[in-house]
Amino acid sequence: MFECVINISEGRDATALAAFARSAGASLRDVHSDYFHHRSVFTLINDRGSLIHDVRSFITAVMATLDVRHHDGVHPRTGVVDVVPFVSLDHDLAGAVTLRNDTANWMIQNFPVGVFLYGPAPSGPTDCSVVTLPGVRARARRHETPDLAASVIDPRVGISMVGARDLLVAWNIWLSGVSLAAARELARTLRSTSTRTLAFPVGDFVQVSCNFVDPLNARCDLILDELIRELPHGGKLDHCELVGLAPRAVLRTIDSSRWEQLGLSDQGTIEYRLEQHNGPADTPRGH
Repeated sequence: MFECVINISEGRDATALAAFARSAGASLRDVHSDYFHHRSVFTLINDRGSLIHDVRSFITAVMATLDVRHHDGVHPRTGVVDVVPFVSLDHDLAGAVTLRNDTANWMIQNFPVGVFLYGPAPSGPTDCSVVTLPGVRARARRHETPDLAASVIDPRVGISMVGARDLLVAWNIWLSGVSLAAARELARTLRSTSTRTLAFPVGDFVQVSCNFVDPLNARCDLILDELIRELPHGGKLDHCELVGLAPRAVLRTIDSSRWEQLGLSDQGTIEYRLEQHNGPADTPRGH
């Protein structure tokens, strides 16, 4: 069983997002959209054959519709299909790498797109180096040549980041009464080898965005407690939100009395969505 957590550069057009959701077929388990980021995260989970069919259908729909040149959200992006990570839920990283490589090659053969690869190096099993998503984003900002590319890259669709990685939990903290500069300082304070952080302006609020690359050890309750201790005078916690799905094991590390404060619930776990056999909630989550 594999997961693919596709980040696209659209978070506002409900009609387009509904069409994209339909294109993802039975693999779709969750949709999270954000107006200010102008970004949506579609979580697809299925066996290898069904997943790759639905991933390709979804990417085809997005590539045919969106134009990254008109994007104005606060989240950094390089393409309409911005990030495509594959995750094995059965600890088969080699299988996720194969899905990554096959998908990247299929993309450049079918669309005028460039692709950066991240995760284990593509040169073979004896190469132990790992490329991170922040690393390939930095390469894109420097306008380096993508790892793979069509003969012509259309600026309308841009550059995609296609990866293979372990489980990751994405989680946001919304704050009021805090300047963007102060939020960036909070993000730096919380950052570690297991927690990647950024700060964004989101309407009347600021947001500290966290990616837990070691989610069983980088607990969001402890992160929130640290942030609250460091809040500047007048700053207040508005709410927290999970982006995408989390493994049930992550919730088990946290006292259930705090789940509501942290924006967590069993309904937001990978296991719950697979048990339901009916895909995501009826409407996208997010703001």
